[in-house]
Amino acid sequence: MSRLYGPKGWTLIGVLSFIVFVVFPVLSLKTSPDSSFHLSQYWVTLIGKVMCYAIVAIAMDLVWGYTGILSLGHGLFFALGGYAMGMYLMRQIGREGQYQSDLPDFMVFLDWKELPLAWWNSDQFWWCALLVVLVPGLLALVFGFFAFRSRVKGVYFSIITQALTFAAMLLFFRNATGFGGNNGFTDFKRILGLPITTSETRIMLFVQTGIFLIGTLLLARWIVTSKFGRVLTAIRDAETRVAFCGYNTVHYKLAIFTLSAVICGIAGALYVPQVGIINPSEMSPANSIEIAIWVAVGGRGTLTGAILGAGLVNFGKSYFTQAFPEYWLYALGLIFILVTLFLPQGVMGLLKKKT
Repeated sequence: MSRLYGPKGWTLIGVLSFIVFVVFPVLSLKTSPDSSFHLSQYWVTLIGKVMCYAIVAIAMDLVWGYTGILSLGHGLFFALGGYAMGMYLMRQIGREGQYQSDLPDFMVFLDWKELPLAWWNSDQFWWCALLVVLVPGLLALVFGFFAFRSRVKGVYFSIITQALTFAAMLLFFRNATGFGGNNGFTDFKRILGLPITTSETRIMLFVQTGIFLIGTLLLARWIVTSKFGRVLTAIRDAETRVAFCGYNTVHYKLAIFTLSAVICGIAGALYVPQVGIINPSEMSPANSIEIAIWVAVGGRGTLTGAILGAGLVNFGKSYFTQAFPEYWLYALGLIFILVTLFLPQGVMGLLKKKT
């Protein structure tokens, strides 16, 4: 961890920033599509998506790797942020939709006459951006308050968070909920008045995702090296002793759990305009379990390991789902078993042994 912010660490961050903010945009916008150096929209979207997942992995590492709280509901916070942004994007379609109505197409199809209350002011970017932060944050705050105050921990907390995610997924699958049902939101046209499918807009979203990823990494590093972060680590290792020392562990756990949810919500908001769709499957309990696997593969308690794990698993997933789609879940399960048995500290632990 200390190496990350030593001279070598800052050099590494600088190199990665140069690649994300300069090299990739140039290869995408300034090279011919026929060139072997051209970065296609497919790769721009894939790398941008993986960066969003890396942000979620950092958020997960803060609560699991540093605080010892295994949440299996972070996929819900990610999806809620995505839905908040998706509402704005759906309103931007306007009369360009299939039914040429001011209402989203799915509402016209269901014979809705007006927008539900939850869609109030959703045509305003600032309001939806506020929802991206508030909805996951408030849900985590309320849920965490009752869970932590009741001293729910360990596997019980994991089960409850997974049940919460599953309940939300079932709710969003219902057409009557007003969020597109099984199909969710898709067919976006514009964001902030810009055509969403152009290369320039794609790169803009890509760069913004990279900025937020680096900002999240720096924020997380500052947290875990502060007094607050040291208390979190102590809670992970011996919560009872921390409580005997006079610290209110509920407040600390609630604060980091809420912050982690907000980070996931922002990652979801960055994810949706790049991928072009959001539906209830993003709330699947399997997705939340996969987030934990990213952190386990990279290495719990190592922020760079969370990023590395998210990258390795998701690039591997991209390959497997194209080459051997029927075997991906088996491969994912095997990876988790092997990491648990032979690499308890993840890839970062293996790399530290070799250095």
